[in-house]
Amino acid sequence: MEVQGRIKMIDETKTYGNNGFRKRELVVTTEEQYPQHILIEFVQDKCDLLNSFSAGQMVKVSINLRGREWVNPQGETKYFNSIQGWRVESLQPESNTANMPPVPPMEAFEPVDDFNDEDHDDLPF
Repeated sequence: MEVQGRIKMIDETKTYGNNGFRKRELVVTTEEQYPQHILIEFVQDKCDLLNSFSAGQMVKVSINLRGREWVNPQGETKYFNSIQGWRVESLQPESNTANMPPVPPMEAFEPVDDFNDEDHDDLPF
């Protein structure tokens, strides 16, 4: 399976237990009518796949859905899901305007008081 979107956050690699289990989390925000913030875990050697990425980049992440069962001390069975990433690819913007900052609304600019249509300018059109 795959998830596409913009990187919202990349956490640091964290190490757990005596065996040195490593985990790193990535949040990707999908670009659809109702954007979703998807938490994806990278474990062990896959943590290093995120080193060359940063927040704001468009990516395609290959994932596996994982599920597990756990019985608590009271004998109740609980189920947990996780999303594990195993590949990350950068998606090139469709045009050069994708990296440009947004233009402020017209109200953000002050009106011009001394505009004269007859002033000469050197524009070629």
